[in-house]
Amino acid sequence: MPRFFVDPAAICDGEITVSGDDARHIARSLRMAVGDEVTVCDGGGTEYLCRLSKIRDEECTADIISSEKSRAEAAHRITLYMAYPKGDKLETVVQKSVELGAHRIVPFESERCIKRPTPEKAEKQTARLQRIADEAAKQCGRAILPEVSNPLSYSEMIKHAAESELAIFCYEGEGALSLKKILEGHASAPSSISVVVGSEGGFSEAEAAEAERAGMIIANLGPRILRCETAPSYCLSAISYRFEL
Repeated sequence: MPRFFVDPAAICDGEITVSGDDARHIARSLRMAVGDEVTVCDGGGTEYLCRLSKIRDEECTADIISSEKSRAEAAHRITLYMAYPKGDKLETVVQKSVELGAHRIVPFESERCIKRPTPEKAEKQTARLQRIADEAAKQCGRAILPEVSNPLSYSEMIKHAAESELAIFCYEGEGALSLKKILEGHASAPSSISVVVGSEGGFSEAEAAEAERAGMIIANLGPRILRCETAPSYCLSAISYRFEL
């Protein structure tokens, strides 16, 4: 069933108004008719089953049939901090992270990043990545639109990531705890989780030490070296398995 997101202000007196590109998509691309049903989300975790009552290119109106809290959204909030990888890998990371339950994706620069976009390019890239996140959220049945944030410096990233109740820093060096043991140490899901993943070259010892000083848990992802675009999906899948299934 088609899924759309609206601002809560568009929900009033048992009706929901869908406007802009989504209205044109309903009217032109999907060629929906009055009486067809759609799912509309308010961006806060509530889903509305609706029946279209008016269809125009600029604005469509739908009557609310029922509403419920989404079962696709976990109680815990996950923020993925991803060091800039090469090429278009970040697009794949954003798409798959949204599918696996991330609430926010934050790019950052680390010592071994090869790609370092200028502020102008970073702004355009963030807008494109947000569109990818929005489409992924609709496709996989999310009830919120995860945010793609503006890039941070390494020190800024560590400061923010360390504030989570569970702060995981992925690192293949010595002294790291296994991700399995870290997650098993929590009987229930922490309210906030941060996952930090490096670029192709990983992190330097100095960067790992800075993360540990900030209070992050240094995590080992197993006996194999994962590609930078694989590690986020690996971590988010493990978190989902531990706290959602």
